[in-house]
Amino acid sequence: MAPSTEAPDPKQDLALRLCEVMAAIDRRGWCDGTGGNFSCVLGTQPLALLMAPSGVEKGGLKPRDLIVVNDKGAVIEGEGRASAETLLHLAIVAARKAGAVLHTHSQAATLLSRLAEFRGEPLPAQGWQLQIKGLEMLKGLQGIRSHEQQISIPVLPNDQDLGRLSQLALSSLADAPFGILISGHGLYAWGDDLAMAKRHLEILEFLLEQHWRELQLRSIYNAGVITP
Repeated sequence: MAPSTEAPDPKQDLALRLCEVMAAIDRRGWCDGTGGNFSCVLGTQPLALLMAPSGVEKGGLKPRDLIVVNDKGAVIEGEGRASAETLLHLAIVAARKAGAVLHTHSQAATLLSRLAEFRGEPLPAQGWQLQIKGLEMLKGLQGIRSHEQQISIPVLPNDQDLGRLSQLALSSLADAPFGILISGHGLYAWGDDLAMAKRHLEILEFLLEQHWRELQLRSIYNAGVITP
């Protein structure tokens, strides 16, 4: 039998890869239940995002389950509804020319996003920044060349008005290290394409987990339970 000469379908290929990434993220426990939302740029003129629909478990989705939304966040292909957080995906795509945006609800990211609250500090209306340095894994972020470099991850107050939250995020996205935190909500990470977004997500989740554990370790030392 002669080999098929049919050209691959770019949309189908992207949908398959996005489903594989969501399944991998789910296995790590970063989008339990119906948590998380994930998107890839399907086209730019006009802008279209290939996304997981809202209100469903993401780990078992198939390409046929995905939806396509336009630059207003309206569903133009597929069944299901778009997450309200689609507006934040669109803001990140516009501000950073991202090819994919991945949003997780990991324990470390969610806990650290509330650090100011735990310290009894008022949460600034414009948010604050979580600083991380001294870790070799920082070099997994595009453009970072040394563990001595410091990153500052913007932490924004949560807001059920996603239009307003997206506008607030725009002021922080330019200098963000491929990720932002929403207080009590989790991490948004992005990259030039899906593979780079997955890499940045994994690196940022590692850095946040390390930072959380470092704070725990310092607390134990300060309490005199153990000594270095």
